Amino acid sequence: MRVVVTGATGNAGTSVVRALALDPALSQVTGVARRLPGHRLDGVRWEVADVDPGGSDLDALFRGADAVVHLAWKFQPTHDPVETWRTNVLGSVRVFEACARNGVHALVHASSVGAYSPGPEDGRPVDESWPTHGWPGAAYTREKAYLERYLDGFQLAHPQMRVVRMRPGFLFKRAAASEQRRIFAGPLLPWWLVRPGLLPAVPGIRGLRFQVLHTDDAADAYRAAVVRPVRGPFNLVSDPVLDSGSIGRLLDARTIRLPAAAARSALSAAWRLHIVPAAPGLLDAVLRLPLLDAGRAREELGWIPRHTSVEALQEFLAGLRAGAGADTEPLAGATRH
Repeated sequence: MRVVVTGATGNAGTSVVRALALDPALSQVTGVARRLPGHRLDGVRWEVADVDPGGSDLDALFRGADAVVHLAWKFQPTHDPVETWRTNVLGSVRVFEACARNGVHALVHASSVGAYSPGPEDGRPVDESWPTHGWPGAAYTREKAYLERYLDGFQLAHPQMRVVRMRPGFLFKRAAASEQRRIFAGPLLPWWLVRPGLLPAVPGIRGLRFQVLHTDDAADAYRAAVVRPVRGPFNLVSDPVLDSGSIGRLLDARTIRLPAAAARSALSAAWRLHIVPAAPGLLDAVLRLPLLDAGRAREELGWIPRHTSVEALQEFLAGLRAGAGADTEPLAGATRH
């Protein structure tokens, strides 16, 4: 069985490629990225390609593949949503249509908790039937929701193809810490301060609740979706649900209550001044995300996360203060930037 993975050198991609390479049911794994990694893995072939419109010949990459795992995604520049739309939406559509033209049997697409519409007022966890219209104020959630709508029609037009949509919560691992600092916080975050006892307090944003998952656990779910005859969407999260207090406890810091409006105003000002790359609309979206029920993944993928959400966040924070990274361009450690 031959599998092609786009976006193979990022946070999710490096873990997914490794998980697939270790599965004896797969004869070949092809990792696709815009720049080659500095490492090699047994059983993994690397290709340089760009999914953007007018980019590389995807037909040549996908011809003869049994499955394609589509992870390629661009988070920045948040001040130019046309550029991210070009890669994330139009590039993804190119991937989907190339899969159809070349008879790929299974497409596993990286959707997200961000594709979901705002959660129910009672805060109960939702399953995969919850609407996926995203939050209109953030480019990331608009793009993820648009691709959900595209895949609705795509899978009807190509019933012979298994179309799987993975909807994980926030994915953390040590090696991705520097990348995620650059994507969301920018270079001014004093990452060496993010250690227990050094920060006196952290902001406790009212209404903030979130679910995280270790990236390696998400990768195991992706591997199962490739080798098992499953279709449709899967929520991927681990327990427990986290909040601002969870971060405070890990950093041994007090939590100071901060209204969401105040947090948004501060983020908006910093974003307009190009101090931080994360747009204020993303905070709006996060505050409205539903909590997810991952029961379907456990039942149909036989999937059980090995790390708790606290362990995943703890590993990320340790990586953050160490400036951790990996030998791929997206995951380069803090000392390279």
